Amino acid sequence: MSRTQRAGLAALLLGGGILAGVMLTAGLEWTAIGRSQPPGGERHITGAQGEVPEELRAVDQMSKAFVKVAEMVNPAVVTIAAEKIIQPVSRNQPNMPDNHPFREFFGDDFDRFWNQPDDEGMRSRGLGSGVIVSDDGYILTNNHVISDAEELEVRLMDDRELKATVVGSDPESDVALIKVDATGLPAVRFGDSDRLAVGEWVVAVGSPFSENLAHTVTAGIVSAKGRTQVGIVDFEDFIQTDAAINPGNSGGALVNLRGELVGVNTAIATRNGFYQGVGFAIPVNMARKVMDDLLNRGKVVRGWLGVQIQSLDEDLATGLGLDSKRGVVINDLTAGGPA
Repeated sequence: MSRTQRAGLAALLLGGGILAGVMLTAGLEWTAIGRSQPPGGERHITGAQGEVPEELRAVDQMSKAFVKVAEMVNPAVVTIAAEKIIQPVSRNQPNMPDNHPFREFFGDDFDRFWNQPDDEGMRSRGLGSGVIVSDDGYILTNNHVISDAEELEVRLMDDRELKATVVGSDPESDVALIKVDATGLPAVRFGDSDRLAVGEWVVAVGSPFSENLAHTVTAGIVSAKGRTQVGIVDFEDFIQTDAAINPGNSGGALVNLRGELVGVNTAIATRNGFYQGVGFAIPVNMARKVMDDLLNRGKVVRGWLGVQIQSLDEDLATGLGLDSKRGVVINDLTAGGPA
């Protein structure tokens, strides 16, 4: 082979080597991308990577406090189903004419529905919440949850359903005590509602709207204390909170961030029947006093002065020549009363 031929062969081999190297490199690069894909060529988006900023980790610790409170309190909160019989308004409705337009929709059921006698009544199933206060089955709730109930059924967090009986109730404070036949139940820890501060975080637990929404947890702050003249019951000293409370939450737990019961959720101020940012709870110190009386005496024993009073507002203070609006005005004395 001549020198010229050898040079040409070397150039050909060198060019082939370069081309093979480019092809191999391209193949390796393509293979590397391919290996990062799951079988079948599917992609999974992983999002940004990196550590959570220190400032957010501090907030996350606060969040974990709410998680812990929910874990502690939820087992002690129950759903109460109260079955009541509602009587029709009138026993003898007048017979409706054959050409009444509703007959077209109700057919043969029209007369049976319209002329239903009083003694049959209609069964209604109400929903509320309660708090287990002792491991042997005593449950604290609202009087309006259980009043006039023919049958009470309590559902625990583990889905057990137990029949309950009324130990006692006090309509004047809207507190009631019921009992189920069970032992070893998870009971709530009591707090001190007198130590609550306006602005303090609280958590509400209950069953709003439906049994399917049992053990709903909401959070807020204490908006005010000592709310009276709300018009709910005779004896009022409510804790006001912006933790979401809705129909079905009545009788449920209001707890502090130590997991202690500080109130019994009772009512909401609303224009449409649903949560609008203002809820009321009976302070636990008041509820415990009523509960102990119901348990030990069967009724509530209260002090009685025999006076009629009203709040001292600016107009009254001015009319009476007073410099302060602190205190109350005694309007009248009850004849034969202690005063």
